[in-house]
Amino acid sequence: MSPPVHPVTLEVVRNALYAIAEEMSVVVMRSARSPLLKEAGDLSSALTDAEGRLIAQGRDIPIHMGVMAFTVKEFLKRVPADRLREGDVWFLNLPEVGGNHLPDVKAIRPVFAGGRLLAFAVNLAHWADVGGAVPGSYVPWATECYQEGVRISPVRLFSAAGPDRETLDFLLSNLRGRDEREGDIFAQFAANDVAARRLAELVERYGADTLGACFDALHAASEAGMRAAIRALPDGAWEGEDWLDDDGVDDRPLRIRVRVAIQGDEATFDFTGTAPQARGPVNTTSFIACSSVYYAMKTLVAPEVPPNDGCYRPLRVVVPRGTLLAADPDRPVVGGNHETSQRAVDAIVRALVPALPERVSASGPTTSGVLIFGTRAADGRWAIFYEVHGGGEGATAGRDGASAIRVYMSNVMNTPVEVIEAEYPLRVEEHALRPGSGGDGTHRGGLGFRRAYRVLGPEATLTSMLDRRVVPPWGVLGGRDGLPFRITLNPGTPAARDFGGKASARLAHGDLVLIETCGGGGYGPPAGRPKEARERDRREGYA
Repeated sequence: MSPPVHPVTLEVVRNALYAIAEEMSVVVMRSARSPLLKEAGDLSSALTDAEGRLIAQGRDIPIHMGVMAFTVKEFLKRVPADRLREGDVWFLNLPEVGGNHLPDVKAIRPVFAGGRLLAFAVNLAHWADVGGAVPGSYVPWATECYQEGVRISPVRLFSAAGPDRETLDFLLSNLRGRDEREGDIFAQFAANDVAARRLAELVERYGADTLGACFDALHAASEAGMRAAIRALPDGAWEGEDWLDDDGVDDRPLRIRVRVAIQGDEATFDFTGTAPQARGPVNTTSFIACSSVYYAMKTLVAPEVPPNDGCYRPLRVVVPRGTLLAADPDRPVVGGNHETSQRAVDAIVRALVPALPERVSASGPTTSGVLIFGTRAADGRWAIFYEVHGGGEGATAGRDGASAIRVYMSNVMNTPVEVIEAEYPLRVEEHALRPGSGGDGTHRGGLGFRRAYRVLGPEATLTSMLDRRVVPPWGVLGGRDGLPFRITLNPGTPAARDFGGKASARLAHGDLVLIETCGGGGYGPPAGRPKEARERDRREGYA
């Protein structure tokens, strides 16, 4: 039992820990070489205690943060604490080690105080390429994990003596864009180094024992806050489901099903009835299922409760083995990270509509909307452009959905047009709202958008990995569905053709790729929409 901590000390330490996590993410963005990190910010940062229990996180990407609640705990099962040394930085991407998919590489640094293990600094960065059969490492037709890229079991790339050059060279030799990847690796190292120094400053000011007591107090406070929020809900059980368009290999929808049960100050989420694991790359791990639950509960039930290990203790997640949400380790998973996870959130939201009608929203661009262009420079080096595409937000009981936005578990920014055209042989020829794409309702869904890319180099590869192209964003309580995604190659020409949501192809000089993103679903019956709102819709091009 930790000694009590003065409330002022606890609050100062709490804010300091969150400031450290935020600074880590800033360091990665300002020192990384990949536009995916320095512009789009596809990264996250966190601190855990010596047992791997989450204590603070940056305002980054929710899906990463839920996963990183498990990463260090699983890492310690493979690398015991007595093997760790001051200055170590270990890297890993294995989904089964508290992970999600191979491109999201975690860097873990143990932090010591007087020779005693105190905490861990951990950051996650999406590498634009980790090898595999397709540039960008998204392989829509993959049927096993080994086709998706290099699987990095926990490996120490840095020690107090500096980088392990031989191990780094071995890893980089299996990736496209070697120079860019090396820059990103050193950015992750730098972020963890800053975190270690900042924690050392806290130890010097308060002492290791006081910091440890603060960690325990923060966990206890968040647990109490989440339990209070759950107690405010009605007891009961509700069921919801949603569907993935397909798995990229077999052309059929796949169900995500959940039963949500609230009893007292605890909640259970049972995903029994979810589709069996797929042949294609939309499988994922039980850690992602938990991450989806944590996000949904934080958003709908306890938005003010600080997210840490204690916050999640009242939540029980049941995920049957051999399903999409707990697939065998040899199954491909690259799309499951951001597609299947968001279907799980949608299923939870649909289940809670009867219980929380004033808090839920209709569905929207609950997909990462990924397009990846692979191009070669004149000297043969690869350049990988990975871009995410949002759409129209789903409407709520109180307002219309926003247009051209990201929702749910991703917080990635779009890459500015100027950066795209400066870094890659591509030209963005259109970026505009997509009229009529939002679902009608008492409150209407937001609009998706159109973005067109022209290939300027001699050739390129194009890979898509997105959902909401077949199964549209749904409306709530009588609201209409939004229009689904659509990707067209060379629109308006005799060569025009539809491009799948999980597909890969080679492009030639002059080819045009047009992506039209989904609109959000509407909330409430369309007959309830005020006349003045209808007139505004027509003026602003929503109708």
